[in-house]
Amino acid sequence: MRFDIITLFPELLTPLLTSGVTRRAYETGSVEVHCWNPRDHAQGNYRRVDDRPFGGGPGMVMLAEPLWLCLQAIRRSRQEAPEVQAPVVLFSPIGTVLNHATVTEWSHSNGGILLCGRYEGVDQRFIDQCVDRQISLGDFVLSGGEIAAMALLDAIARLQPGVLNDEGSHQMDSFNPAMDGLLDCPHYTRPEVWQGQAVPAPLLSGHHSHIAQWRRQQSLSLTAQNRPELLDQARSAGRIGPQDEAWLLAGPDHHA
Repeated sequence: MRFDIITLFPELLTPLLTSGVTRRAYETGSVEVHCWNPRDHAQGNYRRVDDRPFGGGPGMVMLAEPLWLCLQAIRRSRQEAPEVQAPVVLFSPIGTVLNHATVTEWSHSNGGILLCGRYEGVDQRFIDQCVDRQISLGDFVLSGGEIAAMALLDAIARLQPGVLNDEGSHQMDSFNPAMDGLLDCPHYTRPEVWQGQAVPAPLLSGHHSHIAQWRRQQSLSLTAQNRPELLDQARSAGRIGPQDEAWLLAGPDHHA
């Protein structure tokens, strides 16, 4: 799959593409990434990409024309037929909040064009004419869309075959359907006792069914305590069984 990133600061993405386990996705080309700077398509000696907003107010707005010319260059590079053009995504506070289902959808796609806004925003005319989807990381505002783009790319890259050391690792992640959409359980490693705190006995038992049961119960408890809406969604989907409900009904005292 191929992603083209429209950004005024392409250098911000370099660490993502060259560090950590997910770099394998970029090095092998399973996730192909190209950065495009709209300043390269701006006019005049100063190659301006922003201007004051009509109607007044603080801040600057990204100009439509450099973004349009940049997008046309990307389309030519991708050599796409009009009917199969990659979608253009803008990271914006009004967008749909990014979640596991959206990441999974993108991980099976052919990629897209990610627009990283800056300043007070992007000229609405470009959004109306060119943007297909808008995505948000949550109810807060970033200085630009680069962090959001990196979050999406990282989440997609780790789902590609051969990227993680253990192919089944992501199946145990929070929000994964294999986990019924629940939060992941706690994890422990050596030593068995650290500063007076011992690893829970079931994890040391060597009894696989007991370990699986403990992990399921911890996942249920954590989800109920921290993200009850996920538990409700799992119930609605029929993923919470009678044993699960009995554990939840017993309450925190029993769980301890």
